Amino acid sequence: MSRLNSPGYQIGQSSGVCASTGRRLEVGEQFVAALVEPDGTDELARLDFSLIAWEEGSRPAPPTRLFGFWKGVVVLPSSRPQTLIDDDGLIDLFEQLAEQTDPRRLAFRFVLALILVRKRLLVVEESRPGMMLVRLRGTARPPEGPAYIPVADPGLDDDAIDGVIEQLEAVMPGVTLPGGQESGA
Repeated sequence: MSRLNSPGYQIGQSSGVCASTGRRLEVGEQFVAALVEPDGTDELARLDFSLIAWEEGSRPAPPTRLFGFWKGVVVLPSSRPQTLIDDDGLIDLFEQLAEQTDPRRLAFRFVLALILVRKRLLVVEESRPGMMLVRLRGTARPPEGPAYIPVADPGLDDDAIDGVIEQLEAVMPGVTLPGGQESGA
């Protein structure tokens, strides 16, 4: 069985503790959430770092590999559930995955691109077998603007797309996903 068709990853919400210092993150404090691939597994895990620790160079320790990251702010536990990653964070994560060749990362980036199109943050300029060309909404088309952004279509079947959506739901509850369902519902 392909790793793309394996069950979805379980990526937890914030632990509320800095992975570097072990200090509890305070309400209102900025932090960096990192998606990591622990060595020897096909799983994705989430680690949180205080912004200060991250800016001082703290990162997931090898052999754990960094998959992507975004910034957030600690909210009250009793607060209404919010999206754990904002639009700027989604675009940053999409851009971080641009040069990836790993099939799981390509699948993750492809479905993330579909979500960004649905959220109207990306515009599809061309779609052909195996490839989509997109641009950031608000940017001019070439040659005045930057070149279109290629997004490889890894040819996912419905089960594989569902698995990637589960990964994304874990970090983006409440976001409307392809097909019209709302995550976290």
